[in-house]
This record gives sequence, C-alpha cells and structure tokens, in this order.
Amino acid sequence: MATNDLKSTIKQKLTLMQLSDSFFPSGSYTLSHGLESLVQQDRIQQPEDLIAFLRILLHNKIGSCDLIALIHSYKGSAANDLARVRQVDARLFAQNAIAINRQTQRQSGRALLMVARSTWHNEQLENLSRDLIYDNFNCLHPIVFGVVGNIADLSLMDTALAFLHGFITGLLGAAIRLGILGHLQAQQISLELADDIEAVLEKSSSLDLDRMWSCTPTIDLAQMVHSQLNTRLFAS
Repeated sequence: MATNDLKSTIKQKLTLMQLSDSFFPSGSYTLSHGLESLVQQDRIQQPEDLIAFLRILLHNKIGSCDLIALIHSYKGSAANDLARVRQVDARLFAQNAIAINRQTQRQSGRALLMVARSTWHNEQLENLSRDLIYDNFNCLHPIVFGVVGNIADLSLMDTALAFLHGFITGLLGAAIRLGILGHLQAQQISLELADDIEAVLEKSSSLDLDRMWSCTPTIDLAQMVHSQLNTRLFAS
C-alpha cells in the first residue's frame, strides 16, 4: 500500500472512531429510547431483559427504519442531491408516529449538524443549516449522520456501522447509569450483539424507502409516558 493510501485509510478509520464515540457531542447520550421508563416499571431488570430490548430495537425499528433512511441520505449526499436528502428526511419524519421520537431525533440531529459544521467545513452542511432556519428540513439525526459520513469520506458501510455502534454503546451507557448493568457486562453484551448489527446492516442495505417499517409498541408506549416519570435522567 502506498504511503498516501495508508494515510487516507488511517484518517478514515480515525473519523469512523470519532463519529461512533460517545465523546462526540451529538446529544445522543441524553436518550434512553424508553429504557428508563421500562426500568422504572420493573420490566427490565436483568441483562437478558436488556439484550431482548436492544434486539427488538435493532431489528424492528433502527435497522428497519432509521438505518434505511440513513443509507438513502448518504447516497443523496454522495450524489450532491440535497433535494433527495430533504425528501428522505421528510419520509422518515412522516414514518415516525411518536411525537417524542420526532422531537428527540430533531434535537440530536441539530446538535450533530452544529458540531459537523464546525468540524468539516462543507457547502452541503451550510445549505442544510439554511434549510433548517427556513423550516425546509426536519434535521433528523439519521439523515444528518448519513450526510456527515459522506462528507467525512467514510464509506457507506463504515457510516452505517458507526451509527449502529453509537446507538448500542449509547444505550449500554444508559443502562449503566440506570444501575441495571456493570461495565464488564456491557462489554460482553456489545460483543454479543455484533451478529445482530451485521444482520440488520445486510438486510437494510438494499431496501428502498417504501420498505421502511417499525413495530415496537411496548417501547413506544414507554417513551410516550417517559415525561410523566417523577424522576428522569434522560430526555426520552
């Protein structure tokens, strides 16, 4: 491998780690995706309960909906077609029937866009920021993540992996903060879910937007009642 190619590969891998790291300030660490409600309802108490929760989200929501939208957002950005990116954003917004989900996805998407603008100076990010000001863009987190992955010179595969890895580690961190999991158990679960991440990525990579779907009624209800909890660590 040539020296320039090696430097390029190293830079891409470092970018991959940067985007998937909880240190990256996109606001995702404030989300529990209904986990906090389910813990307070005593419906998730053991590591095996948490694993089932994560697998349901991966296979029935994140992989079957958010990831498909992210993939098409990436492709729109790669083609320099922001009209396509906005279309995907609108489709994902319409697909998500839970108001708190739309709200938190917009908040984390805006945070990601703000950080990305200051990190990668790019015309697409500037244009999307203007669209946001004029209310022409919902700025949902998976959509922005797809654009940022392309702008940061990550492959589509690496962008999707960074998104999924960040999602899982964020929820494992939430479980630790909620006191139902230890750090060693979190590492074991992260490794155990590798096959699930591979499966949802393989399944979603070739699907069009009309194939997006989600079915997580118990988790959706938990998110809807989250704001009524007496004490809360998370925004959702």
